[in-house]
Amino acid sequence: MASLDLPQSPNVFHPEKPSAVGSRNSLAQDYRDQQKEVNQLIEEETNKVLHHLSTKLPKDVLERLDIMGGLKEKLYNYFNQNYQNMFNRYMVTAEDEMLKKVRGFIDREEMKVLNRYTPKEIATLLDEVGGADKFNTGEIEKSIVNMYGHLQGHVQRGINDLETLTNSLLRQKTDVGAFVRGENAYSIVKCAFKDNILKPKTVTDVKLSVNILDTELISPIFQYQVTVEYLIKDLISNHFMNLIDKEIERVKDELIDEGKEELTDSEIIFKKIGQVPGITDDELESPESKRYAAVSKELMERISNLRAEIDPETFDQLNVRENVKRIIDIENIRNRGFNTAINSLTSILDTSKMGYQYIENLKNARELLLREYDDTNVANLPDERYQIRLRYYDNAQLIEERKAYEVMIRSFETEVEHLWDVLQTQYDKSKFMVRITDFGDLAKLYEKHIQKKYKIPNGEPAYKDIAKVWDEISFVNAAETEVEKMNRTFVYEKDKMRKKLIIMRERLKRMYDYQYPIERRVMEERLDFLEAEFNKFDYLINPFHMQPGLLLDVDITSIKRKKATLDGMANVLNEFLHGVSKGFMDQAFASFSRRRSTVRADIAQTFGSGEDDEPAAGAASGRAQFIDMLNEMPSLEAPAPETVNEAPVQHGRRSTSKTKKDGAVDTTANKGRRGRKPGIRTL
Repeated sequence: MASLDLPQSPNVFHPEKPSAVGSRNSLAQDYRDQQKEVNQLIEEETNKVLHHLSTKLPKDVLERLDIMGGLKEKLYNYFNQNYQNMFNRYMVTAEDEMLKKVRGFIDREEMKVLNRYTPKEIATLLDEVGGADKFNTGEIEKSIVNMYGHLQGHVQRGINDLETLTNSLLRQKTDVGAFVRGENAYSIVKCAFKDNILKPKTVTDVKLSVNILDTELISPIFQYQVTVEYLIKDLISNHFMNLIDKEIERVKDELIDEGKEELTDSEIIFKKIGQVPGITDDELESPESKRYAAVSKELMERISNLRAEIDPETFDQLNVRENVKRIIDIENIRNRGFNTAINSLTSILDTSKMGYQYIENLKNARELLLREYDDTNVANLPDERYQIRLRYYDNAQLIEERKAYEVMIRSFETEVEHLWDVLQTQYDKSKFMVRITDFGDLAKLYEKHIQKKYKIPNGEPAYKDIAKVWDEISFVNAAETEVEKMNRTFVYEKDKMRKKLIIMRERLKRMYDYQYPIERRVMEERLDFLEAEFNKFDYLINPFHMQPGLLLDVDITSIKRKKATLDGMANVLNEFLHGVSKGFMDQAFASFSRRRSTVRADIAQTFGSGEDDEPAAGAASGRAQFIDMLNEMPSLEAPAPETVNEAPVQHGRRSTSKTKKDGAVDTTANKGRRGRKPGIRTL
């Protein structure tokens, strides 16, 4: 029998072989000139966009945009790149999935033909009774749905990117919204665009910090030194939460089946809180406590304070604690979340052609340092670069970070105040042998005259006797409440220091003008140092506004008119957040999981008795007896409307006499008999 050697696409990797993994060509295209078709399509789309811009924008704007040069090239390259990526992904996915199914189908058909000693009917019968996987199109349908879903996602992302880049190109401005899309904007802790110190006109620096909370992580992250007892308690707590959710769903189903109002958000919360005492308690010493229902008290005591590492001197493979730890280690609960985040980030960087030369994975500290270039000297680095710091913080670490941050703020205040005093002293000395230099000298000269002529006759206090609460640098700060003490922003302190630095620099210019004595040079050097360090510190994240979870800190340097690293890193970060974070979910919207109109056990409107015919959520009282009574009746003529109203049968939601939908209705009734309802018949 002749055989055809089909290319095995899932097993072959080649850039040119048709339908191979990573190939640019496809068997489905029948060796057409793909490049010519793509060029024609991209050229047409580019000309459409340029024609639209040329008709909508003024002539002076068109001249500055340079349509015949840079803009057309950018649009053409962008269309080409996105079209190639979307088309290749779709074709490779479609061919892989379809060829898998086709090869399996061909293998089964060939086996039927080659089996000469068995009649074809018997082989077909055996295949049909072989199981649910025979001739089941469900998997093929799922594959097709997934392929079209991925294609639609790629197309939508491409359109969004095109809109974002087009708006940015027309405005000649890059903002946070163009960098991180709206669905992930809530996770941003800090994002700042500023001009580069060395090249402020052509290069921009971007600082982006994203905080993914513990509750939003798809795979939970734990510190390396967390105890085995803590991990087991966390698993038990999640089990308890699942039990509570199932019980709440059961209560919701009962209310819906009985026709009652659904629970409100507040009632659901109270119901959940009320379920907690039924599954656990606070009795630590009692072995019969509900908290030890899943894991006994004796076992919890054995693994108390057992961390990731055991002292080799006390290690015994047959001990209980070692075996419990081995079970936890095999499941990889301790390292799963952080390793998943690292793999996701590095794989996205690799596929996005955002390579990196330096990576340091501090596994035990739950921190990842990644830089595009190994060198850290800014003078030797190119203008397009990035560095990423990924770290997991728990509550204890954040408390220490907040303490250090507050100490640093106070230290800056001390140093700035000290330089302020030194400058004030030098300023006072410079007024020697000068009668009037500023408003203070003039006010002191007229002090006695003002007090004698204006204040004493009117009974008003002198200016020097009035408490001076405004320092003429920043406005009076309001008293702190408990909210400010727990969540310090330090905005007032930073603004005050920033204003003092500006005032001191202006005062130095006024004092010395074009003279540069040693005093001015020393104070200016100190002022430059404090200002540079303060700007670095102000660039950092305030840990008082972070929550326990994963912190992604990205520093990007990019050319303003090119923005290659900015655009590439924007795609990387959105892909990373989509793969690691579940995102923000409003429970008020998530609670509407069932609807009366779509999820009803009796929506089929069929009669039947027994457990199989009952609704999954439970039936109302008297329903089964009513069904059996109807089935025992040989036939039932259509009664008059008033007869039906005499003895309504309660159905749980409403009486059968009030609505035509309750009960099985024979739709083949005589249409000519008006005023009478169709008869009810048994099948």
